[in-house]
Amino acid sequence: MAELTHEQITAFRRDGYLMVERAVDAALLAAMRRQLDDWIDESRGHAGNWGETAGGALRFDLEAGHAADAPRLRRINNPAEVSDAFHAATFDSPLAAMVADLIGPDVKFHHGKINSKLPRTDSRVGLHQDFSYTPHTNDDIVTALLLLDDMTAANGPLRVVPGSHREGQKSLWHDGVFTGQVAADVAAGVENRLVTLTGRSGDVCLMHTSLLHGSAPNASDQRRTLFISVYAAADAVALAASPLPNRFENRVVAGQAVRTARLTVDRIELPAASHSGSFFNLAGQGTNSG
Repeated sequence: MAELTHEQITAFRRDGYLMVERAVDAALLAAMRRQLDDWIDESRGHAGNWGETAGGALRFDLEAGHAADAPRLRRINNPAEVSDAFHAATFDSPLAAMVADLIGPDVKFHHGKINSKLPRTDSRVGLHQDFSYTPHTNDDIVTALLLLDDMTAANGPLRVVPGSHREGQKSLWHDGVFTGQVAADVAAGVENRLVTLTGRSGDVCLMHTSLLHGSAPNASDQRRTLFISVYAAADAVALAASPLPNRFENRVVAGQAVRTARLTVDRIELPAASHSGSFFNLAGQGTNSG
């Protein structure tokens, strides 16, 4: 049975994103939030990043200023590897089925993470396309951003440029450096098209991988946390190593595996070879957490 209506699918194809309310059931959402709280409590006992992933990167990323009495856990890489609740959300909730409605029938998992934009932080995320971080032979790739906290106009909400997923790949390289964001003139050219997205905990934003997006600083006292799962069409083959290798990479979540790769353009810009799981250290995204 389809999870999305014809009108929702049409809106996604036109705009490059779709907000869906109450995307997971209340019990699963509560379990995910409890797990997040447990990880935050665990972080009080650490002075630096910790916990290895299947790809070798550290799983838990702390923001500068972290302390036992003021924990600042900003990123958790591939939580589905270490949490039953996040595994269920990734593979057994309506999220994968919604993505299959958009780019199916054959869909596979790529990677997942939790990004938390902490209260009263100046961090922002410059405009970029996810596709430039994870290029494939085609861009039938959808990022499901599940809101674990309410996302308001004040706490660092997503900002998107509707329709930009149909306008080609924008360079994230400047003066020979992979900065992770578009050039200032490109950002200025779409400023008047930006739309701010808000929602309640449990809602999801389904976002096309080529959609230009970013986020503002968190000017509020409320945390803004997203659980981010990336899914790709089965015939979209990666052209660069995953920034977050994991043991579930390429697991089929809908339909079946395929033996062909579909190519849709003749030139695709690649990320820096040294780019890894966190973009916090990139020149253009140096202080970001969302």
